[in-house]
Amino acid sequence: MFDLKEILSVTLILFSVIDILGSIPIVINLRKKVGHIQSGKATIAAGVLMVAFLLVGKSILSLFGIDVEDFAIAGALIIFAIGAEMILGIELFKNDPEASSTSTSIVPIAFPLIAGAGTLTTILTLKSEFGQANIAIGIILNLIIIYAVLKSTHFLERKLGKTGLDILRRIFGIILLSIAIKIFKTNLFPGS
Repeated sequence: MFDLKEILSVTLILFSVIDILGSIPIVINLRKKVGHIQSGKATIAAGVLMVAFLLVGKSILSLFGIDVEDFAIAGALIIFAIGAEMILGIELFKNDPEASSTSTSIVPIAFPLIAGAGTLTTILTLKSEFGQANIAIGIILNLIIIYAVLKSTHFLERKLGKTGLDILRRIFGIILLSIAIKIFKTNLFPGS
């Protein structure tokens, strides 16, 4: 049931899509505008969204007559766009940064920054390749990382610097492009 290789793969894929390290500049900017970011609330809200989508996302799709393979291909396209955005330094997905201190922890940090369209699509896409329990563990591991990063934005800002954050963002962008191509091929040409 539990597969360490699958858990590691899921964790890395979600880590790349969520791109919490690449989001540090956005989090720092929001913190400067509203004061305090509630890391715990943001992490819990994002976790609830991700786990709920893992459990009932397929049922929601079936209401619209969409199967997981179709959704996986659409997800691969979104993952590809996110990867291209990270590598090219362009912004395809816009965030709405207008909020108070309490609501900033939920919107835009928990949703859509952490558990946005790309993350939710990726979670459902992963169900076509990995076991649900392994995905759940990957989500939990990412939530731990997210909480730690949100709690240590001051430290990371000083240590990594702008260049370090840019390099990390581009590395994870290339990984995402590769993952998107693999998911696309697997679901468009099953059995090949």
